[in-house]
Amino acid sequence: MEIEKLQIIAYQPEFTKDFYSLNVEWLEKYFYVEPYDEKVLSNPQEYVLDPGGYIFFAKYNNDIVGVIALINQKTFFELSKMAVSPKYQGLKIGLQLMNYCIEFARNQQWKSITLYSHRSLVPAINLYKKVGFTEVEVEKDVHYKRANIKMILEF
Repeated sequence: MEIEKLQIIAYQPEFTKDFYSLNVEWLEKYFYVEPYDEKVLSNPQEYVLDPGGYIFFAKYNNDIVGVIALINQKTFFELSKMAVSPKYQGLKIGLQLMNYCIEFARNQQWKSITLYSHRSLVPAINLYKKVGFTEVEVEKDVHYKRANIKMILEF
């Protein structure tokens, strides 16, 4: 794969199924699809875009090979729903999606980006640390049952 042929594009309705399937694939591999996941993944317009969030896709040739979302949680933006197709993993697509979102957030003049994850997802945690996220305490009422680490990137 020629990485320079990778495009990062904004959400378009025809990619809704890719947003769903890429995320469900990794969730079912490592955990399970929680009710909150199902709600967001099944209706990204209502739960991500309408409240002021964003979804970006990694497109290679004509295939959607990765996805990432920035969800407006009212008091902060949550980096969420990042997934890369298994056959394209290891090509730094996740890093490109992360860097795109960081640059986007800076351009929007946000103060920070927050994310929730699970410590068992070592490659993801390492990626977050690599781009500057630091660990903070997880609140008790977090919307993911699986979340056991919270990280923030402050600008």
